[in-house]
Amino acid sequence: MRLFFRRKPEQTHTAVALGSHPLHPMVVPFPIAFLITALATDLAFLATLDEFWARLSLWLLGAGTFMGVAAGMIGAAEMLIIGSIRRRAAAWSHFVVAVMLLSVAFLNWFMRLSDPVSALYPWGIGMSFLGFLLVSAAGWLGGKLVFEERVGVKEA
Repeated sequence: MRLFFRRKPEQTHTAVALGSHPLHPMVVPFPIAFLITALATDLAFLATLDEFWARLSLWLLGAGTFMGVAAGMIGAAEMLIIGSIRRRAAAWSHFVVAVMLLSVAFLNWFMRLSDPVSALYPWGIGMSFLGFLLVSAAGWLGGKLVFEERVGVKEA
């Protein structure tokens, strides 16, 4: 039996950093947590019919959307500055899925502004579920960039 070893790809340093720490991975946990929790609070509202959960979803969607835009601007700056990132298919896939996610999250937040309760079913919960799927896909692709393609990795 032959074992095939993949050559370790060259690391790609970050261009948008605080000291030597890349900013994009520092910022993305917030929108991820907010947008995933929005689905949980939507489900909590459906289970309890307590309006608190619908209002909390509104706040989570707004915070997740605007923090996601900040993370997206940092990620877009990385792509524009570093040519080796632009040449990676996973980077473009991550970018496209993230833009789709932010579009869905913004629309989900915006349509709930006037009445967070009545907008929740069926469109709100559906968009929260779609957002959950898109967060998962964007996170997987971002992890692929870091752990497999070594984007933003600095050797010790």
